Amino acid sequence: MQTTNGCLRHNGDAPSTGDDLQNGACPSTANGQINGDPKIRSQADKDIIRLIGQHLRSLGLNRTTEQLIQESGCRLDHPAAAKFQTHVMNGEWFKAEIDLSELKSLLETPHALVEMKFLLLEQKYLEHLENGHVLEALQCLRGELTPLKHNTSRVHELSSYMMCSTGEELRGMSHWDGKGVLSRQKLMEKLQVYLPATVMLPPRRLQTLLSQALELQKDHCLYHNTKSTHSLENESLLIDHMCTKEQFPCDTVQVLNDHCDEVWFCRFSNNGQKLATGSKDSTVIIWDVDPVTLELRHRKTLEGHSYGLSYLSWSPDDNYLVACGRDDCSDLWVWNVETGNLRVKMNNSPEDSLTSCAWHKDSKKFVTGGTRGQFYHCDLDGNVLDSWEGVRVQCLRYRNDGKTVLAADTHYRIRGYNFEDLTDFNIIQEDHEIMSFTCDDTGRLAMLNVATQGVHLWDLEDKVLIRKFQGITQGYYLIHSCFGGTNQVFVASGSEDNKVYIWHIKREMPIAVLTGHTRTVNCVSWNPTYPSMLASASDDGTVRIWGPSEQYCVKRKHRRIQSVVG
Repeated sequence: MQTTNGCLRHNGDAPSTGDDLQNGACPSTANGQINGDPKIRSQADKDIIRLIGQHLRSLGLNRTTEQLIQESGCRLDHPAAAKFQTHVMNGEWFKAEIDLSELKSLLETPHALVEMKFLLLEQKYLEHLENGHVLEALQCLRGELTPLKHNTSRVHELSSYMMCSTGEELRGMSHWDGKGVLSRQKLMEKLQVYLPATVMLPPRRLQTLLSQALELQKDHCLYHNTKSTHSLENESLLIDHMCTKEQFPCDTVQVLNDHCDEVWFCRFSNNGQKLATGSKDSTVIIWDVDPVTLELRHRKTLEGHSYGLSYLSWSPDDNYLVACGRDDCSDLWVWNVETGNLRVKMNNSPEDSLTSCAWHKDSKKFVTGGTRGQFYHCDLDGNVLDSWEGVRVQCLRYRNDGKTVLAADTHYRIRGYNFEDLTDFNIIQEDHEIMSFTCDDTGRLAMLNVATQGVHLWDLEDKVLIRKFQGITQGYYLIHSCFGGTNQVFVASGSEDNKVYIWHIKREMPIAVLTGHTRTVNCVSWNPTYPSMLASASDDGTVRIWGPSEQYCVKRKHRRIQSVVG
């Protein structure tokens, strides 16, 4: 009995055509195993059978797999591919090369043949070296790998391994697992990339498809706010994935009352372990986040400011905090957060208005400016390294390239300023005043709070307006919004109607409206480490911490206890 394209046929049957091989067709056979009227007709059914068979075999259910093959009449892989895999896993390199020649007509490009042969010979060479067969390894390197004239840099790297005196040194230097099932399985997975799926299924194909389906469901889930593990172990495949609103930070879990006047700003540190709040009472309070209970504790109060604090900026390494005041404030304070000591109080000119700040990614420089036309590039000691004259700044951000500074100005624009080559250029033009803006971690998306318009989402690369979020009340108050949640797929903003609005980045209408504050909500900040934690600062003198509902927390705690007991 011969096999073609993984489907049983007798010697007397007509051979399958090349099209049959590529399409996974199953020719008919006698003896009732596969007759002239096969049960499996559609290509989709054949594909599903192959997927199930591959998964059953990976579980070690070989007899069940063979029964599936016999009854359906479709094998998992092309016979030549199956033979090739057997020889690779057994380390029979000469036979594997012959098999590769048989597979040549089924490969999509000539380049694939060269790449696959190179990978085979690379494994062969490394195994010779590990076995101490230096002459055989040298012959493989010079007589087989080099003549391919492929990936020359890798050949040079392989030749350097000849100097390894032990197998352990070879494995460490080459980052290779050594001769055996593990390294050969990894090799087979690399080789399968070049084989069409009709010839050999990609590794763990069913798990891949299920993971993709699950990720797509999570992507469409409005309240999904947990990190994906790309694992199916803790997921049910029997129902669609769906998160509930009770898992989302919609409930007030803590109210911070330590300020004695309006709270104008709040910002979590980059590592999510601290929260800084600035108030009209001229103080900054640093709060510690308990990593277990996610409650905040008063760490220290930073005093000595001459004005109310309306903007705070953490250095990327979280060692320093810059504090800025309102429009009439010409001072800027740089605090050492750990010691609580003031590093420098900057005052370049009494005519200045230093109301915004952005840090360079090296945490050694920052830019600051205001609406009176000052725009400074400074070091940690407050020394002005460079300046840009006549730029009336509303808000600042450093781009991820570390060279370009984004500045919203009084002409309703966001422009880019490069301090290295002293160039500037337009990026965004709005029709109304940009009160504040923030960027996501990728640096591509910007969210603008626009006077009388609300919150706008822009693509900075394509320079296009993506979305106008609905619901918020935005007049001429300075309100700061934020990106947040897992993968920053949510945006949040305070509002002049005393509420916090949360949107999914792909939807214009809010998915949650949080109530509790009694006056304008000036600023919101999403914890970058704990995506279920959101902070909001308000003119009512409080900072509210939002988290999942108490009912959800009780359920989650109960599940954890059960998993430990189980």
